[in-house]
Amino acid sequence: MARVKAYEYDELSEDMQGLADVYMERGASWDHIRVLAHRPEIYKSYYPYIYPLHTDGVVEPELKELVRLRIADLNQCLF
Repeated sequence: MARVKAYEYDELSEDMQGLADVYMERGASWDHIRVLAHRPEIYKSYYPYIYPLHTDGVVEPELKELVRLRIADLNQCLF
């Protein structure tokens, strides 16, 4: 069970919706945006670091997403 409220898309600021759109267009999870939207000023600094971790590297983004979802499931962190 989540301990921090995860915002719905329509509750996000326009800037955060734009970031969510980028992830959704790529078919990636944007759940982290739903939580980090509590502090959008921090997320703006964090985004340039986290985005390449999702999209670049030798492991395909789809496999990274499956691993992330499995870890969340094991930790009972799914929304």
